[in-house]
Amino acid sequence: MGLAEFERKKDEKINGIIYDMSPSPNFKHGIINNNINRIIGNNLKNSLCLVFMENLDFKYQPDINDDYLCPDIMIVCDRKQLKGGSYYGVPKFIVETLSPATAKRDRSEKKDIYEKSGVEEYWIVSPQGSVEIYYLENGRYVLQQNYMLQADKEEEDYNAEQEITLKAFPHIRMTLENIFEGIE
Repeated sequence: MGLAEFERKKDEKINGIIYDMSPSPNFKHGIINNNINRIIGNNLKNSLCLVFMENLDFKYQPDINDDYLCPDIMIVCDRKQLKGGSYYGVPKFIVETLSPATAKRDRSEKKDIYEKSGVEEYWIVSPQGSVEIYYLENGRYVLQQNYMLQADKEEEDYNAEQEITLKAFPHIRMTLENIFEGIE
């Protein structure tokens, strides 16, 4: 048996259907996730909350079936709900960074699952420079903000220094420039 056979393939299971997440998406996807993860992680020091990047399954219906998602970035605060490689509670915040293979699911099934699960804030980030921010209001996601990065200071709609704050963690701030740093 080769080493590759022992490696866990990254996948998700929605309504009993397994979606293979391998191979990994474009490197820009990883750079963006790492930028966001680093900023959040640095600001969660000495907190009960933890941030995970692509390495913790979210078991969103543990009493019904064994479906799970593996969000790109997830903040969890109820440590008693961490078991093995899974989280059984309700994440406070989730980011999905789009890739051609997952874009439709990130905007439909996964968005619906996060909404029904009670995730307070959901971001959909595109490597092309957009950030959609959804807040849960009365059990439904409402598009709170939709940014499209304009990094050229000469343009009138320049917004690279636009600051974004996490709703549940107002001390965690990042700019569009921070999110997309290093992808050019």
